[in-house]
Amino acid sequence: MEHLRFGPVRVYLGDKSGKYPDGNQVIVQGADLRVAFDTPLSARRIGADLDGVDLVILGHVHEDHMVALGRLPQARVQVHEADLAAAQSWDGLARHYGYEPGVLAAVREMIVRDFDYAPRPDATGYPGGAAWDLGGGVRVRAHHLPGHTAGHSALVVESEGVAFIGDIDLTGFGPYYGDATSSLADFQRSLARVKEIDARVWVTSHHRGVLTDRADFLRALAQFAGRIEARSDKLLGYLRERPHTLGELAERRLLYPPGFELPYVEAAERRSIAQHLELLAGQGVVRQQGDGAWALA
Repeated sequence: MEHLRFGPVRVYLGDKSGKYPDGNQVIVQGADLRVAFDTPLSARRIGADLDGVDLVILGHVHEDHMVALGRLPQARVQVHEADLAAAQSWDGLARHYGYEPGVLAAVREMIVRDFDYAPRPDATGYPGGAAWDLGGGVRVRAHHLPGHTAGHSALVVESEGVAFIGDIDLTGFGPYYGDATSSLADFQRSLARVKEIDARVWVTSHHRGVLTDRADFLRALAQFAGRIEARSDKLLGYLRERPHTLGELAERRLLYPPGFELPYVEAAERRSIAQHLELLAGQGVVRQQGDGAWALA
């Protein structure tokens, strides 16, 4: 499979530069260890370069980042400690998602079928700031950037200035914070902090792929972050028409277009909208009425 190379770093681009449900695979070769960052759907097509890894470091836990874990039993798996339970068992992943039981059952069926889901009870946790010496001067460091998940982290090959920024993925869709361990407030702080990482190459999990110009990176990051304000504006537009309950707002959609259906879409809409309403209420822009509906303040 063709790939891009930055010294000891190899980047295998998924379909359409890793557009979801696919993703981009990073493999780093040191003198002593070969390490993979996540294992997306593209991992199915890589072969020996991935099959020989000694360690998989997960930038965060979601089904589309764990595809090959079941076929790499020889590789150790590490993940930020805040996402560890979600990597170790289905029960942990179910709490991570936070959906209702019926939705969870449908999601489990989907991720086993479409993403080869297999938990790794042997996975261990790393803290923010953790570093790995791969030998030969190749060094990786984790930068904890929560929001997408509680443990979401950028993985930076410091020797080469290559930053795998995961699901700060710079897509037109924008930031995703629709699960139980997601946080809009944390995501906003992480969007500011990711700019501080010393890098010359930025690799996203999805869609954008590889950026090698800082001005391009900052421009894409600003557009990505701008989706948060655009969503708040959309909600305010709904509330200018009339007060809405959370359920009514979720039916009108904030993240996904009408007609787009996956088992978790309604839950993600409700979780995301609730966080926007909390943000706007804190700014004194909206208020919750006695009947539970939300209205302009």
